[in-house]
Amino acid sequence: MNLTIRAESIPPVDQPKSLIERAYRDLGRDIVHGLFEPGAKIKLEPLSKRYDVSTGTIREALSLLVSDGLVIANAQRGFIVAPMSIEDFQDLANTRMTPEVSALQDSLTNGGDEWEGRLVQSFHQLSLAEARFQASPEDSFDLWELRNREFHEALVSACESHWTLRFREILYRQSERYRRLTSSTRQDSAKIAHEEHQKIFELAIARKIDEASDALVDHIVSSLSYVKISQILPRSREFDPEKVRKAGSTWVRRIYKL
Repeated sequence: MNLTIRAESIPPVDQPKSLIERAYRDLGRDIVHGLFEPGAKIKLEPLSKRYDVSTGTIREALSLLVSDGLVIANAQRGFIVAPMSIEDFQDLANTRMTPEVSALQDSLTNGGDEWEGRLVQSFHQLSLAEARFQASPEDSFDLWELRNREFHEALVSACESHWTLRFREILYRQSERYRRLTSSTRQDSAKIAHEEHQKIFELAIARKIDEASDALVDHIVSSLSYVKISQILPRSREFDPEKVRKAGSTWVRRIYKL
């Protein structure tokens, strides 16, 4: 990537409208960033002090995070951080393909000049972030994750189904925990991601629906394959990423062709 690298800060986000929303955002972010060990029991009092809110507010925030799948409510143990495993990652990837590819195909069918302009801009910004990430991974991951999110949101921004986009967003956020893990341990992760993103971008701009959908499926499965080979996560049963990829491609062929 022959791009000029300049320092860039992360744009500010909207301020939360309530203490519950703030605790929900902050705690969810910290879980995604790996500050809490997967499977660990969550104690209300320490979190109350950490985030400077009441235990009741923490409980409400945790209930919201249960809906997001980042926290599990257990009758005996209370709340625990959602575990991470190859099996969970495989299930997440399989499930994510459905709304992700459906939204992409809808966008490629309906997207106009505004959609195309947003996609071009987001890919350019993502390419710059990937160059920074390749040069300095520890200092640039958060910015790269933001630009990565913006690019994938731009891809599907012309999708007309609110529910498809809603379910896609939940699954995308869940995937960030695994993205952080693979990006921090995978050699040349920024280079690999850029090549995959560039392929998706070029096929999307060309409105090649089937090819772009297959490239998106391959992109989702790529990290999954790395996790299996590297053995950085526990495996509870046999896993074959090639079967996941083929299943995703078969599903892609069925969309809008029933």
